[in-house]
Amino acid sequence: MKTTTLKKSDFKKEWHILDATDISVGRLASRVSIILKGKNKPQFSPNLPVGDGVIILNTDKVKFSGNKNTDKKYYKHTGHPGGIKEITPEKLKEKNKSEDIIKKAIKGMLPNSPLFRDLMKNSLKLYKDNNHPHESQKPNSIDFKSLNRKNSVNV
Repeated sequence: MKTTTLKKSDFKKEWHILDATDISVGRLASRVSIILKGKNKPQFSPNLPVGDGVIILNTDKVKFSGNKNTDKKYYKHTGHPGGIKEITPEKLKEKNKSEDIIKKAIKGMLPNSPLFRDLMKNSLKLYKDNNHPHESQKPNSIDFKSLNRKNSVNV
């Protein structure tokens, strides 16, 4: 048997489009992180960018299950003594930063390395409504709600 190593030229990047209307944040983030890493492909390689690109629409309409919308907290530190800041997803939505909610969830599911920082920058596109400038990529539509009945949150 021979062990073959894959080259970057052996992979073809595809684009997928997801509608985030009434979808659970954690389930959406876990599925998107798998697609970004390329673990849904048979030729997965952890040291190469083999994943596909993802376009997420309607990020304003994403939901949390339970009381996470008010109880969950995101922390950051300013670097100064006593400079810890916290914000809830509800306040992020009020500030029109619903993309940050999904971005933080996906980032937490990806390894912290230069390869995956580039994936977050170049392969993940988030939009608040149905309009996006990526028609030339010919994205495949994924009906996320039909994959599992638990993917949608009915409030």
